[in-house]
Amino acid sequence: MSLNPYDLFDVRSLLSDEERAVQATVARFTDERVLPIIGDAFDQGRFPDELIPEIAALGLLGCSLPEQYGGGGLNAVSYGLICQELERGDSGLRSFVSVQSSLCMYPIFAYGSEEQRTRWLPDMAAGKVIGCFGLTEAHGGSDPAAMKTRAVRDGGDWVINGSKMWITSGPVADIAIVWAHTEDGIQGFVLEKG
Repeated sequence: MSLNPYDLFDVRSLLSDEERAVQATVARFTDERVLPIIGDAFDQGRFPDELIPEIAALGLLGCSLPEQYGGGGLNAVSYGLICQELERGDSGLRSFVSVQSSLCMYPIFAYGSEEQRTRWLPDMAAGKVIGCFGLTEAHGGSDPAAMKTRAVRDGGDWVINGSKMWITSGPVADIAIVWAHTEDGIQGFVLEKG
């Protein structure tokens, strides 16, 4: 057996059949769909949003969430392999999948109400609703303790004051998960575009 310079520790031999199949599927997608267009998208200064429906059809958005919410029920290793293969094609595309899945869908799944889960997650997994994540601020970076954005109750509503920057997926997003200090601690808010 010869040494594979891309897998020096022979990690691939430790993967399950399902994990290998996931990796092969995303590797093929990256080779056939991402690599042929990503250079032109870069030259044009645009995100290749035409790939979003294909990414969703492959089940890559929210892949580790339960199927009842549109996820694939995959394990963390499969999710890592998905990100690794997408990163091989384009870091921005991998960031899009990571933000959608981990920074937007997961907080809704883990901390949102059942109404929020059923309203948002299936459409996010299908690529019909795109999320972005608002944490980073000019003075404190991505440190939640240094965050100055505040949210206060006003009757049955919340009033959020602050500003965010470096919002990955912001230009293509339909909703934003915005983090703010409240009297009860740090909370996330789902805000619709518009």
